[in-house]
Amino acid sequence: MKLGQESADQGAGTEMLTVVPKLRRELVEENNHLINKVRAEDRVVHDWYRFVLAFPPHLIRHYLQKLGADPDRDVVLDPFVGCGTTSVEAKKLGFEGYATEANPVGCLATKVKTTWDLIPARLTAFLESILRDAKRGYKRAGFDDEDLFFRSDAEEEERDEALILTGLTKEQEQLIPEGFISPVPLAKFLILLKAIDHVVPELSNPDVPSARYRDLFRLAAGAVLVEGIGNLGFGPEVYRTAPKKDAPVVVLFERKARKMIEDLALVRQQHPASPFTCVLTSDAREMEGIPDNTIDVVITSPPYPNEKDYTRSTRLESVLLHLIKDKTALRGTKELLVRSNTRTIFKGDDDDKYIQHISSIIRVADQIEKKRQELQKTSGFERLYHRVVRLYFGGMYRHLTALKRKLRSGARCAYVVGDQMSFFQIPIRTGQLLAEVADDLGFQVTDIDLWRERRSTATRLSLREEVVLLRKP
Repeated sequence: MKLGQESADQGAGTEMLTVVPKLRRELVEENNHLINKVRAEDRVVHDWYRFVLAFPPHLIRHYLQKLGADPDRDVVLDPFVGCGTTSVEAKKLGFEGYATEANPVGCLATKVKTTWDLIPARLTAFLESILRDAKRGYKRAGFDDEDLFFRSDAEEEERDEALILTGLTKEQEQLIPEGFISPVPLAKFLILLKAIDHVVPELSNPDVPSARYRDLFRLAAGAVLVEGIGNLGFGPEVYRTAPKKDAPVVVLFERKARKMIEDLALVRQQHPASPFTCVLTSDAREMEGIPDNTIDVVITSPPYPNEKDYTRSTRLESVLLHLIKDKTALRGTKELLVRSNTRTIFKGDDDDKYIQHISSIIRVADQIEKKRQELQKTSGFERLYHRVVRLYFGGMYRHLTALKRKLRSGARCAYVVGDQMSFFQIPIRTGQLLAEVADDLGFQVTDIDLWRERRSTATRLSLREEVVLLRKP
């Protein structure tokens, strides 16, 4: 609901745990691969930057409608905002909202994608200056100004010169996984980034308008870094592709930036009264910064318990945009995450204490550990698989506990989660187990919808991706 208005009772929810997941025919009759694609008519703003694992805008529209959300009354929250799909689509539909995210790339993307008060003509003027500055930098570094490729084959020597000009530290280089970007594209990208920071003034204060202009260009650079400059592929895991000897960095950046400016002009025209959206860097288990008794609708997709390191998927842009500057900052980001994989587990983690009484979760964790022993798997990561399950659901228990304070009476929630078989092929029914956690905390579980079925890359079995629907009484 709008801030300060009274909540309307949405009616009692259905009792849970006997609910059979319902097939949403209008959602799943399409090919399961296509159903998660962004439709052509939805690309405006959403396509500025996307994670490979992001869900599509039409899913948000469907659940805003199903949950009876009203932009004149309801405030929408996404506590695991990712690249901002819920926040952007809710804003397009006139909803005020909040978003939280621990990953700094997700925060940057969502802030830029929900900042609609920038003036397109000023952005265009900045862009022209950035392009001129970058091309001057390329000449100084030995690049050909016409096609932006090196003139000679002495790439290592010229790369070193370019890196001296741009100032990438050795520690920052070490944070980037080997092979994620080739030397020549890296040097070019850093010169472009330096041009962005040089052209757009007042960088020391993130609250001033010009800093928000700069962030749009930094996001454009980060997007093309993943789309065409780095050696990255997603399927859905991040992997290295064949190394690029060179890349047209400025061409890709200019194309992306001009499309973003064009989209911004369109949404400013279509939505002159831009609704309020607040994006916070926050641990979803704490929900700091969101006022209590404020939220009416939650649509989100938390991480799933598996071996996907979400900080690795965004590592290239995190480091090169200086969002993560050293190992300490990387660890700090990981500490804010729900423990969904072995690479985010730290000594002293104890979120599992919150779910010791939920036997179904303990049973799955014990099955995984028993299977490890049977298979005689002894690596450090494999020994932690059962801990991931306990800590993950314990973290979600903490999240839902904190969330309850933020919700108004009658608030409705939709959690997109997927079943997993990442740990010795033991099935983890994420949706059902999360529903049990919510039920234990006093939420009404009103339904579990089937969103789509995914094919496990390890077993080739179909795994359910579901939407768990909750209501605060």
